[in-house]
Amino acid sequence: MGKITSGAGVALAVAMAVLAGCRQEEPRKAESLPALPAPQSLERGEALFRQNCSPCHPDGGNVSDPERTLHGSDLRSHHIARPEDIVRIMRNPVSRMIRFDTTTISDQDAMTIAEYVLTTFR
Repeated sequence: MGKITSGAGVALAVAMAVLAGCRQEEPRKAESLPALPAPQSLERGEALFRQNCSPCHPDGGNVSDPERTLHGSDLRSHHIARPEDIVRIMRNPVSRMIRFDTTTISDQDAMTIAEYVLTTFR
């Protein structure tokens, strides 16, 4: 095999780098986002929220514990990301929140409120 001159070696190295950068990448998998609740469910969630939650959580805030709002960043900082997390807290509050048992708010209505909160106060 013949000797490669330094100019040819540089050209070969550049060509290899360019070709390496042109390889086909695997298509990225779409991240699955939680499905949004149906509009009727959001309307019902809003009505239930206004009736049961808004006196203490106006506009997603928190009148008794300003560090624990219903806004997305605060929820995430307290590891609350799913409707079930909110329902768990409704049933067994961790701060000064009123406890909502199943005789006060049904499981279905509690989930509807939780979905409303997660959708509205992202």
